[in-house]
Amino acid sequence: MKLFKKRSCCGADAESKKVDDYSMTIGFIGNPNCGKTTLFNAYTGANLKVANWPGVTVEKVEGAYKFQGEKIRLVDLPGTYSLTSYTMEETVSRNFILSDEVDVVINVVDASALERGLYLTLQLLELGKPVVVALNMMDIVLKRGMEIDLHRLPEMLGVPVIPVSARKRTGLDILIHAAVHHKDAKGPDKLIHEHKETSSHVHDHHSEFTMVYSDAIEDEIDVVENALRARYPDMRNMRWHAIKTLEGDREITEKYPLDIPEAGKNYESEIINEKYAFIGEVIDEVMVHKQRQDKLTDKLDAAFTHRIWGIPIFLGIMAVVFFLTFFVGDLIKSLLEMGIGALSDAIEGGLTSAGASEIVISLLNDGIISGVGTIITFLPNIFILFLALAFLEDSGYMARVAYVMEGVMSKIGLSGRAFIPMLLGFGCTVPAIMASRALENRRDRFKVMLVTPFMSCSARLTIYILFAEMFFAQYAFLAAFCMYVLGILVAIGVSAVLHLIDRKKTVNYLLIELPEYKMPDARTVGIYVWEKVKDYLVKAGTTIFIATLIIWALMYFGPTGFVGEGSDSSFAAYIGGPLSVVFAPIGLGFWQIVVALIAGISAKEVVVSSCAVLFGISNAGADTAGFAAALEAIGFGPLNAVCLMVFCLLYIPCVATLATIHKESKSWAWTGFTALFQLVVAYVITLIVYQIGALIV
Repeated sequence: MKLFKKRSCCGADAESKKVDDYSMTIGFIGNPNCGKTTLFNAYTGANLKVANWPGVTVEKVEGAYKFQGEKIRLVDLPGTYSLTSYTMEETVSRNFILSDEVDVVINVVDASALERGLYLTLQLLELGKPVVVALNMMDIVLKRGMEIDLHRLPEMLGVPVIPVSARKRTGLDILIHAAVHHKDAKGPDKLIHEHKETSSHVHDHHSEFTMVYSDAIEDEIDVVENALRARYPDMRNMRWHAIKTLEGDREITEKYPLDIPEAGKNYESEIINEKYAFIGEVIDEVMVHKQRQDKLTDKLDAAFTHRIWGIPIFLGIMAVVFFLTFFVGDLIKSLLEMGIGALSDAIEGGLTSAGASEIVISLLNDGIISGVGTIITFLPNIFILFLALAFLEDSGYMARVAYVMEGVMSKIGLSGRAFIPMLLGFGCTVPAIMASRALENRRDRFKVMLVTPFMSCSARLTIYILFAEMFFAQYAFLAAFCMYVLGILVAIGVSAVLHLIDRKKTVNYLLIELPEYKMPDARTVGIYVWEKVKDYLVKAGTTIFIATLIIWALMYFGPTGFVGEGSDSSFAAYIGGPLSVVFAPIGLGFWQIVVALIAGISAKEVVVSSCAVLFGISNAGADTAGFAAALEAIGFGPLNAVCLMVFCLLYIPCVATLATIHKESKSWAWTGFTALFQLVVAYVITLIVYQIGALIV
């Protein structure tokens, strides 16, 4: 699978040139957890591309699909419940669908939660673009004994409705076939509504539009439409703009202001209520046995979303994840360690026999293999972690965690939804920071950006694995688990302090879908894990490789030239020596550790690779006894290891995270403040840990 990152500064001409290569563009949109990503992956497979929307930092995922000899561009839009411009993602999705770039919209709807999904469907139909409804998860509907009238539903919506199962990959060709043949549709197909009430409205909209409002609302729509037509004669889809004006949509009212009384009154609640009234009418006509619920989901939720036991269960599940990460991962890791060890010995022996210089041997063995090779040995542990997280996400459990955390988060001025970016931080802080855009309030987004880096990302896991296994043996997974829990506690604690000093407190409510539990889709999980593993390997071959070479040069060279291993006259010693005095009160007053921490700002894995180079350990992952002995020789013991893990958990995030914070906040001042703030928090908490630990030990 090839993924390409494209900066938002790319010109529109370059983008349109790429689009011209396709016969048509289809946008996929749907509620979160509706199976949209699984369906999208079923089509695109290994032909995915990741890029930025022009002018914003929201990423889009797109791929290519060949159908009947035509190359079709597929674009996966952010999961959303509506197209009202409350969040950046809703705005981006709406603007893309309204643009000339998209030809057909495939609205993915969870058939087992049809009532919830149809609200977005009605909004899409009002946009005036060709829409095809993909009724996903039909296997769940059949399993629960529910039935959907697939003849009546398209009659009431006026668009094709295609039953599919993304997990079982059924109905895919029919869905694309419907989209291809529906792209030139100018309006809804034949609508057959059977409304009991009579309308006195001047227009018979029931033959024109899927969603028709009460006479009072339709009268207001007519007034606004006429005003828009008079002032903006070139506007397309007057009805949609009129409805948005009546809803008080900020983007529309600012872009197309009107001086009429109707434009000043907000009819949003009335419009929403009438939409749901029509949805109820649709459900009554097309759904049979809709009262049947998934008993397994109800039973599991009784425990997983319990007011008291929900959080302990979450912590228990995460403890199991780390147990598997260490014990199962270490079984595979030992094979890699032996391979890298054999490679190191072979290279050193071959170069020595060939009469290579000491500098070349040191560069390859003490630099590249010691640094990059050590990072590679942790790949099995990283793989197990991402596999477990992907399993929990695709099973539907992670949504429950946000729900369970609502009580805690509400007390610190945030909603449970704010915990979702924090959860994503377990994998990587960069997408976690980007996920903060799903929050409606700008102040909340900045708070989340400030505290999310405290969550322990997978890059820090390499540090925990190395130092925990060296000093805590069979309790290593508990030490790592404690780091993850500490990150959560610090993030929540800092949020609580910010809430106390925030004079402009906001009230937040959680509206989140709790999908049915299901077996994770192997393809979706596989793609997710592969992308994470690939990113890890790419980082090992680029950022970590370059950082390792720099650290080796600083370690083995000084003002007098090549000084060899561990010399106090090296450039590294000159840099770390004076700073070690500052780090001594927190148990990290060793110049080698200070240099490794500085290098770790480039990427947290570099702390491990740098330590391997700085202490001259050719295979740190395998030779933990030798590494521990080298550390103990300078006075570095178990308490120092704990302090190092705590400091690495909390101090300045990596360069990629800082760059993302700047993109999202559009402020260098906030980015600099975030880095400084985290450094101070890390120092203070590590100081407390070391001083208390010194008294106990």
